Amino acid sequence: MTSIDIIQPDDWHVHLRDGEALAHTVPHIANQFARAIVMPNLKPPVTNRTMAQDYATRIMEHVPEHVDFTPLMTLYLTDKTNAGDINCAVSANAVKAVKLYPAGATTNSDSGVTSLDHCDGALSMMQSAGLPLLVHGEVTDANVDIFDREAVFIDKVLIPLRARYPKLKIVLEHITTRAAAEYVATSEDGIAATITAHHLLYNRNHMLAGGIRPHYYCLPILKRESHREALIGAATSGNPRFFLGTDSAPHAQPTKETACGCAGCYTALHAMELYATAFEQAGALDKLEAFSSIHGAAFYGLPVNTRKIRLVKEDWQVPSELPYIEGQKLIPLNAGETLSWKFAGIV
Repeated sequence: MTSIDIIQPDDWHVHLRDGEALAHTVPHIANQFARAIVMPNLKPPVTNRTMAQDYATRIMEHVPEHVDFTPLMTLYLTDKTNAGDINCAVSANAVKAVKLYPAGATTNSDSGVTSLDHCDGALSMMQSAGLPLLVHGEVTDANVDIFDREAVFIDKVLIPLRARYPKLKIVLEHITTRAAAEYVATSEDGIAATITAHHLLYNRNHMLAGGIRPHYYCLPILKRESHREALIGAATSGNPRFFLGTDSAPHAQPTKETACGCAGCYTALHAMELYATAFEQAGALDKLEAFSSIHGAAFYGLPVNTRKIRLVKEDWQVPSELPYIEGQKLIPLNAGETLSWKFAGIV
């Protein structure tokens, strides 16, 4: 196979940051994707309709000319988010989802939820409105091993949450474990999961064996090979509950390559090349289109895109660095490496 054409995909989980960063991140994501669910963990976080609309305006200022791209905005759930905040955002069609960060779970999550007991009004309104809750599925208890935090979250938080709000639509984001894949595949309707390219391609050995490689460090963290295999099985299964979410997360080089580096892999530049690589390795390129371009839109109740993209079988080298904020560099995942699939544009 020398090329494949698929319906233009959507990214159902991306970090674009704000300010100067948008000039670098937005063109990358808009180059390949028609729409993207944009994470709200800015400083300060996006917590209401006005902030979401203003952020969307700032993003659109950096979409290249003649590129058709739509940012899909989200609110950041806090202990103080109320039903009125949700109703206001929904009635104005300003947001497509609300993001749950357990406080302290990942980058800029300090304002996250300390207890879901504080969020009854907001969650009830979301359930009534059909507004999805996007979940960073890890507990933050220091006594729970970092490699177990996703599985513990499912047992201790997600299952009770779904029992309390059985009609609430939930996306368990960037899943990393067999437990998460099996839970989503076998649960009652109303739940889905996004899977990143880096969790499909790599296990924790890539991050740790032979020396620490900070650009593979993300949260949730890469797991054992058996978990990666389970994610591949889920992504290539054809099950509509699993769909693409890059979780592309830019950090300037000095904040990644340091004694206490930030979590996040930057893949917006070459996301579809990475997904094509993973699906080809699994012998499942025929399943890539549904995973990338159909399942997510169906879950969110949006139309499937009408345009197509082309990926060609052609070696190319990922740049060793990219320009970023304040004259610093951004190091993409696989920097300097050769990939055998290349994005060839809209067809």
